[in-house]
Amino acid sequence: MGKDHKEQARCVNEAAATLRRAVPDVMAAFGGLGAAARQDGALDHKTKELITLVIAVSKRCDACIAYHAQQSLKLGVTREEVAEAVAVAVHMGGGPAMVYAGQALAAYDEFAAVEEERRERELQPA
Repeated sequence: MGKDHKEQARCVNEAAATLRRAVPDVMAAFGGLGAAARQDGALDHKTKELITLVIAVSKRCDACIAYHAQQSLKLGVTREEVAEAVAVAVHMGGGPAMVYAGQALAAYDEFAAVEEERRERELQPA
């Protein structure tokens, strides 16, 4: 498929950092939600990370897939476990919305920078 998953995971982290600066209360709440959801209970953290990866697949969120595949590996999930888990289709909302919100803010910032440069050029004497 030719996707650079390492780059996508890096971009997820950058997007989250951008959002943390722009809307710290929202991102703190989102982080708290994630921390609470990942706590061991009837399901352990590793199993919950596999569920998150499957949700990312079902939502077709490339950056989410990259991020949660990396997290799964860090938690000791095996390739065989991933292969079995990705057959499961479930619904997800929060994670992909956060990723795309960061991308939307980054796109806005990019266009705003271009617009600012255009305005500065207009103010320059001819």
